Amino acid sequence: MKKIFKIPLILSPQEEGGWTVTSPLIPELITEIDDIKKLPEILEDALETIKELYEDTGKRLPIETFETTNKLPVWFESVVELAV
Repeated sequence: MKKIFKIPLILSPQEEGGWTVTSPLIPELITEIDDIKKLPEILEDALETIKELYEDTGKRLPIETFETTNKLPVWFESVVELAV
C-alpha cells in the first residue's frame, strides 16, 4: 500500500544553477535538481534509496505518514516561478 509522506524540504540555490535539496528531518537526504518540475521524480528516487538504507539498518523513517486511502487534507507548500 502506498503512503503519503510529510517531509519538510530546503531548496538551496546553487551558483551554477539548480538547487541542492535537503531535509532537516532526514540528514541522509541530499540531492540536486536542475529543473524544479522534476522535484517529485528526483525526490521519490532519493527517498526510495534512503528507505532501503533505513530498512537495512533497522531504523524508522522520522517522518509522518498518511495512508493514501484516507481523505485527510494534506498541507503542501510549493515553489512557483512567475514572470512579472
